[in-house]
Order: sequence, then C-alpha cells, then structure tokens
Amino acid sequence: MGGGHGLHATLTALRKVTDDVTAVVTVADDGGSSGRLRRELSDLLPPGDLRKAMAALAGEDEASQRWTSLFKHRFGGTGALAGHAVGNLVIAGLLEQLGDPVAVLDLTSRLLGVKGRVLPMSNDPLDIEADVMGLDEDVTDVRRIRGQVAIATTPGLVRRIRLTAPNGRPAGCPEAVQAVLDADLVLLGPGSWFTSVLPHLLVPDLHDALVRTRAKKVLVLNLVPQPGETAGFSPERHLDVVCEHAPELKVDAVIADVDSVPTPDRLTRAASALGARTHLAKIAAPDAAERHDPEALAGCLRQVVEETGAGGTSPWR
Repeated sequence: MGGGHGLHATLTALRKVTDDVTAVVTVADDGGSSGRLRRELSDLLPPGDLRKAMAALAGEDEASQRWTSLFKHRFGGTGALAGHAVGNLVIAGLLEQLGDPVAVLDLTSRLLGVKGRVLPMSNDPLDIEADVMGLDEDVTDVRRIRGQVAIATTPGLVRRIRLTAPNGRPAGCPEAVQAVLDADLVLLGPGSWFTSVLPHLLVPDLHDALVRTRAKKVLVLNLVPQPGETAGFSPERHLDVVCEHAPELKVDAVIADVDSVPTPDRLTRAASALGARTHLAKIAAPDAAERHDPEALAGCLRQVVEETGAGGTSPWR
C-alpha cells in the first residue's frame, strides 16, 4: 500500500519473493502529468502512480517490456502533450470509455503482462488537506493547506492530514478492501509519509480492513527524511504520526535501514507502541543512500515472513 517511487521500490522487492502481489495505490496526486489530467478532465482518477505500480509488476517477456517502455515514455517538446506519459493518456482514455477504474487497470495490466494486480485505494479521486505550522511570523500558528504537491513541498511542519472526496466521505475501492482482508502480509511504506503512506489509513473502509485483517502488517521506513514533508523527522517520529492518525492500528514489524537509525532504542520503543518488533538491516542501495536495494529489501521481507509466519499459502520463494 502506497504510491509513487516508494511503492515501486516495495513492489520490485516483492517480485523477488512472490508473484501473488496486490498493489493498493493512492489516488490523491495533483502534480505533473496526473495533475494536469485531473484539471483538464473533471473527476479523473490520477493515473501516474497506478502506471508506476503496473510497471513495477510488468512481465519480463519482450512484448510486456515493449508495452511497459511505451507506457513510461514521456512526450517532449513544448506543446500540449509535453511531459505527459503515454501510459497516463491511455489510462485516462480508458477511464472515460469504461468508467470502472478496476476494469481499466485489469485491462492495461494484461497488456503489460502484470504479475499480480494493481488497484486504486478509492475509485474516486481524492484530495489531501494538512494542518501546517511554521508558515507565519508566529511559528505556532496553524495554517490549512490543500493538495499533494503543496503538502509535499511545504517549508512548514506538517502536523496532521485529512482526506476529502467529491461526495464527502472517502470510500475505499471494494476490491482493495477485500484484498486487505484476504492478504497474508500487508506492507505500508516506504514513500512520502503524509501523501502516499498515511492516506490509506484515512479511508474508513481501508482503515477498518487493516484493523480487522488477520494478515501480518509491516511498516517499511524511508531511508532519509523527505525535504518539506518530513524534514527533520527521526525514524521514530514516522511511527508516532502513524499512531496519531490511526490509534487503533497494530503492526507486527517495522523494517528500517540500520545506517538510517541513529538511536535504535528509541525506534524500538516507538515500534512497541504499535505492537511491532523492529528489523534493522542494510537495505539501502550501495550507489544511492536514498533508494532501497530490491535484493536486500526482499531478503529482509523473507526474514519477517519466516519469523511472523505470514506466508500462508502464497508461493513465497
């Protein structure tokens, strides 16, 4: 469960463990190509993060890779198409034709030879609002800002977020809710904490499914704080905000890079408040400290599965 590059990292690692994967993707993006399509095509589900998740799970045969390469391709130039990914336009067109986001994603997943399934966390495009401190002369004043991009790049301190939907209450995608209930293992993170990870906990249907599911639940922490959104956050602060936004949620394990945790005891205490054990390992890519190494993360996930008995009947390799 997540969005953007963080979810891509998790899915890439999971593919090394099992093909029985369901990606549940955030649908609140309002920047880049997705944001432009949302503004130009009213009430369109933002396609960018959905496309990235499909690319991470795409088949490895020649035809699947050709289609995946095309879906990733962005138009150049300075015209109306400049910056749009081909896959975003295909998904947008199918959404207008078919209407049902799940049917659209299942259809495009077959084209890309996706191993597993990609689902939106909601069938409606959502927006994020945040309470932010430090934007005014009086740094204790709280200002409300709106939009994924605005929150991700704010110079202030994000205190709390909420979701808004076209019809009021955010509704979970029924297939995504069922996937959580049926899962052996549920992963949250890594990714933009306030705009890709926490939103899943604020969709009431998904929150209830996460609380009720018998699946083992694992939080994967980011390697470095994200400028703007979580600047200055310690690893344990990431867990604290999970508790603040979803106090009923219990987690079985927290995975973090050992070199990214300066005070392991504090992280252990924060994890225990969620009911979790910590798993520290070297999971950063050797050539990029801000990016997870898929092989190392997959190895850590295998260890968590073995220790928690989360494998169920899935084909964990």
